[in-house]
Amino acid sequence: MAGDESEDRGELERARAAEPAQPSLDPEQLRQFQQFQQFQDYLKFTEAQKQSGQVVSAQPGGPPVPPPPPGAVVQAPRPRLPMPRFVKRALASVLSALIFLAVLGIAGKLLYDHFFPPQDDTKPASETGGGTYHANKILSTEPYEAVRKVYQQIAQNRPDLACGYFDIPVQDRFARDVNAADCRQAVVTLKGQVRNVNDYAESISPRQYDLNATTFTINSCDFPITGGPALGTFTVTKVDKGQWLITGHTPGPATCPAPTS
Repeated sequence: MAGDESEDRGELERARAAEPAQPSLDPEQLRQFQQFQQFQDYLKFTEAQKQSGQVVSAQPGGPPVPPPPPGAVVQAPRPRLPMPRFVKRALASVLSALIFLAVLGIAGKLLYDHFFPPQDDTKPASETGGGTYHANKILSTEPYEAVRKVYQQIAQNRPDLACGYFDIPVQDRFARDVNAADCRQAVVTLKGQVRNVNDYAESISPRQYDLNATTFTINSCDFPITGGPALGTFTVTKVDKGQWLITGHTPGPATCPAPTS
């Protein structure tokens, strides 16, 4: 019996000596080896599920999701339906129409500004010759009223409005005729000679005239000028929108002679 046990122990020791020595692993190597084994197990698991026709999903970096119980219905995520071709065409047509309208509006605005340049409304009427009378009715629509307005605005000491009834070149001519530096100064000087505001403002009265005529010459001395100095002779011309603009002036006596019988 003792001999047999000695033989068995010897054989066991020889077998252990014949086994290859197991290399020792540090903790980091052991962790990587375990992860590799888990990855191999996961690949085997997913391959088995694909062969059985089941859908298996897994979270990145986490363990695989276990398969559903037998008989359960697993819904795959719905694929995104492509946009129909006619919808794409409709959207493209709408976008093209909007772009075309925007370009058309910009082009129309540029053309309008080219043929009808905007007036500078920040400037007084004395600098714009009636302001924007080309596009708006700001002048008188009666020839005699156009001259009466000059008397009225001088009586009220409004140089901007008074000079605005003159065409731009005539503003300087009117100033020279009354010995002033400019039209504004002329109005201020004449205002100092006004003795009665109401009478002077109504010095020119309406008269009948040829409706087909486009130019009139109006002599201040044809009217009883009272309350201030007479302003000479005016030429008025019919312009846009039936308005009358003062386009000429010649000096005359400050005090008109008495009418003869």
